[in-house]
Amino acid sequence: MAVKIYVTYNDVHKMCQEVAPKILADFQPNLMVAIGGGGYVPARILRSFLKQPGSPNIPIQAIGLSLYEKLANSGDADVEAPGTKVTRTQWLDMSALGEMENLVGKRVLIVDEVDDTRTTLEYAVKELQKDVEEARAKLGSDKKTEFAIFVLHNKDKQKKGALPQDIVDHHYHAARTVGDEWICYPWEALDIEEHDRNAAAALAK
Repeated sequence: MAVKIYVTYNDVHKMCQEVAPKILADFQPNLMVAIGGGGYVPARILRSFLKQPGSPNIPIQAIGLSLYEKLANSGDADVEAPGTKVTRTQWLDMSALGEMENLVGKRVLIVDEVDDTRTTLEYAVKELQKDVEEARAKLGSDKKTEFAIFVLHNKDKQKKGALPQDIVDHHYHAARTVGDEWICYPWEALDIEEHDRNAAAALAK
């Protein structure tokens, strides 16, 4: 049975609060792109801590990418295994953004809950970069769009996916680095009281 880490909503809130100053120090995003469904909650919490006095809230866009699949014989109905193919279920809402050209020259922060195999993050960055490059060529602009990443947890393991070195070196933020355990997030819990009890019990050990 997989080792589980139980994360509470308070944990997520505090992790976002802790990392926000580091993101503002080196990036100051114009737009956040949350990867669904794990990136939705941390993106919204993080936005509150990234807001600067006198400035508007940073817009949040959502993309839907699926990589996980249920393990048929894992012995644990809650545990999933990483899949091998990224499935795009939702992309940027162009009616809200206007046109992709509006992303040219911007600083875009991609948010997800966990960097496991890195396959999903690699796909997100590559596809967004491709869309922006097409828009930049159409405009004939020399303005560069920059990307950064924030995750709650980075699993310290060999990655299948790869990120641009500039992001890895300068614009990659993980609130926590953990081993290859299964992380149970509160938005996945069917019984939040039990989830919080399990989190408290783990802390008490």
